[in-house]
Amino acid sequence: MDVADIRNLMRKTQASILLNGFLGKRPDDLGNVVASDGVRAMMESALTARDRVGVSDFVLLENFTSEASFIENLRKRFKENLIYTYIGSVLVSVNPYKDLEIYTKNHMERYRGVNFYEVSPHIYAVGDNAYRSMRTERKDQCILISGESGAGKTEASKKILQYYAVTCPAFGNAKTLRNDNSSRFGKYMDIQFDFKGAPVGGHIINYLLEKSRVVHQNHGERNFHIFYQMIEGGEEDLLRRLGLERNPQQYQYLVKGNCPKVSSINDRSEWKLVRKALTVIGFNEDDVEELLNIIASVLHLGNIQYGEAEEGNSCIASDTQIKYLARLLGVNGAVLTEALTHKKIIAKGEELMSPLNLEQASSARDALSKAVYGRTFTWLVNKINASLTYTDDSSKHYSVIGLLDIYGFEVFQHNSFEQFCINYCNEKLQQLFIELTLKSEQEEYEAEGITWEPVQYFNNKIICDLVEEKFKGIISILDEECLRPGDANDLTFLEKLEDTVGGHAHFVTHKLADTKTRKVMARDEFRLLHYAGEVNYNVNGFLDKNNDLLFRNLKEVMCMSENKILTKCFDREELSDKKRPETAATQFKASLAKLMEILMSKEPSYVRCIKPNDSKQSGRFDEVLIRHQVKYLGLMENLRVRRAGFAYRRRYEVFLQRYKSLCPDTWPSWQGKLPEGVATLVKHLGYKPEEYKMGRSKIFIRFPKTLFATEDALETRKHGLATKLQAGWRGYSQKTKFQKLRTSAVRVQAWWRGILARRRAQRRRQAADAIRRFVKGFIYRHRERCPENEYFLDYVRYSFLMNLRRNLPKSVLEKSWPAPPAALSDASEQLRKLCMQNMVWSYCKKINPEWKLQMEQKMIASELFKDKKDNYPQSVPKLFVSTRLNGEDLNPKVLQALGSEKMKYAVPVTKYDRRGYKPRPRQLLLTSNCAVIVEEGKLKQRIEYEALKGISVSSLSDGVFVLHVPSEDNKQKGDVVLQSDHVIETLTKIAICSDKINSINIIQGSIKYSVAQGKEGIIDFTPGSELLVAKAKNGHLSVTAPRLNSR
Repeated sequence: MDVADIRNLMRKTQASILLNGFLGKRPDDLGNVVASDGVRAMMESALTARDRVGVSDFVLLENFTSEASFIENLRKRFKENLIYTYIGSVLVSVNPYKDLEIYTKNHMERYRGVNFYEVSPHIYAVGDNAYRSMRTERKDQCILISGESGAGKTEASKKILQYYAVTCPAFGNAKTLRNDNSSRFGKYMDIQFDFKGAPVGGHIINYLLEKSRVVHQNHGERNFHIFYQMIEGGEEDLLRRLGLERNPQQYQYLVKGNCPKVSSINDRSEWKLVRKALTVIGFNEDDVEELLNIIASVLHLGNIQYGEAEEGNSCIASDTQIKYLARLLGVNGAVLTEALTHKKIIAKGEELMSPLNLEQASSARDALSKAVYGRTFTWLVNKINASLTYTDDSSKHYSVIGLLDIYGFEVFQHNSFEQFCINYCNEKLQQLFIELTLKSEQEEYEAEGITWEPVQYFNNKIICDLVEEKFKGIISILDEECLRPGDANDLTFLEKLEDTVGGHAHFVTHKLADTKTRKVMARDEFRLLHYAGEVNYNVNGFLDKNNDLLFRNLKEVMCMSENKILTKCFDREELSDKKRPETAATQFKASLAKLMEILMSKEPSYVRCIKPNDSKQSGRFDEVLIRHQVKYLGLMENLRVRRAGFAYRRRYEVFLQRYKSLCPDTWPSWQGKLPEGVATLVKHLGYKPEEYKMGRSKIFIRFPKTLFATEDALETRKHGLATKLQAGWRGYSQKTKFQKLRTSAVRVQAWWRGILARRRAQRRRQAADAIRRFVKGFIYRHRERCPENEYFLDYVRYSFLMNLRRNLPKSVLEKSWPAPPAALSDASEQLRKLCMQNMVWSYCKKINPEWKLQMEQKMIASELFKDKKDNYPQSVPKLFVSTRLNGEDLNPKVLQALGSEKMKYAVPVTKYDRRGYKPRPRQLLLTSNCAVIVEEGKLKQRIEYEALKGISVSSLSDGVFVLHVPSEDNKQKGDVVLQSDHVIETLTKIAICSDKINSINIIQGSIKYSVAQGKEGIIDFTPGSELLVAKAKNGHLSVTAPRLNSR
């Protein structure tokens, strides 16, 4: 489909939306109505589940004459959301009142090009069957859709149009008691297809618009949707220009049904769709303005109030509405006022103006409103038809599929002229349906060579004749009563019916009825016994609705209108035509006859729509209501005609393909002719001669039970077949799998063996080359680098580097290093230095501040005492501490005496007196400036670091040391002789704090020290077995210490 086709289809879509708004149709009544599985399963596949979901074709009902069985089958399918069921080729559709989500492109594809009975029932199957018949047989088709208001007829027609890629909703519905969106007119639409099968155009014919709804609605009903949409959705400027208020209660034509708003209808959003559709369909701004002027003028007409003038004549109480009407309709206000209160009478060539009383004036006003709206609607349909016309003259030959969406049989509490016409239409359609059904059945039997058995059925021609027969029919009598002079009214029409057709078997009045019937009939009613049942019609209003007259002077006013639409609706030729216009019933009868001709010229398909309940609730199945519809749709009669012959028929290839597994001779395949194969199969199944017939291309089965028995046997057979098929398939698949695996394994093994062999050969070649080059390099190893020895030299270097990599020193203390070859001696030395630097750098990076301080002190101790004092090696593994005395070990008075001086180190020591060498326990405290000797809470001696001349210590393992101070310092009492258990640590701390590292003297033998008043003392150090400090006989201090190390 090219761009032009798509644009054309869009125009058709908007056209139908327009009709929707003007007459009120909305697109969401039917919902989705399809079997829930949605798969392309064979229709017969549901037969084995028939106890749960029923049968998909009513023809297969065993007890087909039972209405209860018919309704029960509907109920089963409805509960399973299977709301489509066939009666042969007729589709029965039940409105689900919910979205079943199956009208998708995928669902369309499942039904496209498939045999009608190969898939589950669906509206798409009907559409596709009609389309394929049109393409293959080159014969026009039509689809007849009927049903009650609210059963989903219009939505069904739209689904078919959607299937053809055209969406054409109608523009003319209203809310009734039974349906929020009821079509109040009938319509027939032709969809035109070119030789390629693409939709290219269309044409709409409308029937019997319910114009009386413009001026009157029953309680709980609404006027046409367009009025409410315009008031609710129109812009403020638009309403102001039209003289309207945003309140439907202000208008007499909108309040009579007392139902201005409906919860299921959004008038505001619908108005936007209507405005958009007007633009797309080709309306310019002037067309839209004039159309809305007409719609608004109808509301203003309804608000005209009459008062009573002299002699009981009518007058218009206020000219407010007249001013609006004059502007909106483009007429003279004074002339319009006169036309609404007077009628023109022509007597003997002279025109007279006769005043109207209140009742006559109101009727004239309402007649004008109905005429304006009805003719505008007809103009709108013609306008849409013009936009849908196929304008390509290159090919005037096109095929047509017609869609008839028309009111179903109506039976209300109060039935009037409209129901009479609607039910007359349904009588004609039923007559056509029975004739075409019997005709198609007879043609199929003759084509297959099977004897046709006449079918007994109720021929409703007698009822159609009762209504339409010339001179004697009800329509003729009604026209005659409307045209005759004198005081004719509805009751005289009823009396004339009693006189003319009173003896007819299908006609009854209160006067002609028996006593029992009179109790349920009013005196102003007549009853017709239709094919679908009895209907009582009230004659009140029959003559007025049939006449549908508009006073001459009102026509003249409309013909003078400046509104371009009205000038097309009211032709001036009407004024000069002396012939009385045809009555509404006669016009409807003629248009119906023309419709029958159209339908007879096409191949028909049928869709019968049923609504499950009056409350529009999903899942609710009202059996009484459905029984009523089954009756009035004539479905049981249809089924009885369809079952008069054979219940089931299928082509030989389809039947044999499905059931061939039930006979050993036909399974797994039949090689002979199809009829012989089917004959062999049915013989094996034990079919009796009266149960079936063999046609030229089909088998006909008379009884459903025969088919069901065959289907049950197939279901049983499926299990055995499934087991055999599974076993065969498993064996085949496993054998195939094993063969594939074995072949693959052999290939993989051969491939891998080849790879391994090639790898081994390559390694041998590489090894031989390496050995050859190595030997030659070894021979030439002492020469300068040359091609003969470069491999060997590189290998030696590489081996050394790899060996070095594996044997690098692990710490800075490790001195091992692999011996390098002569060529790499310099490089080896550089590498060793770099390695050592790197290890030192890495080690230093890891040292924290505390450990760094420890190492610095240990380095100083090493410089001072290593290889000089015997007990130094024992001090190396022992960490130096920051102090040997804690806060609780020191007297607070000492800390107070020190004041702000920060103590850096404290250690307990033993002090030896200068005379007598008596040992006394003391504490040695080191601060930033001095060393202090403390006795309990007293500062016994303070030695400034600046005054410290030196420190003497022996080379033995004892802990005695001497602090030398100046003898001339009066504050000092002489040198101090001390002993510490931690002599290495203590002396290192003193050297660091006093910054006198070079002032520590390590002496072998004796140490001299000064005593007060220029005297000297001597300390003798001798090696021994144990440590001993005492005064010797010579008056010296004798220190004996064990030798721990040999220097």
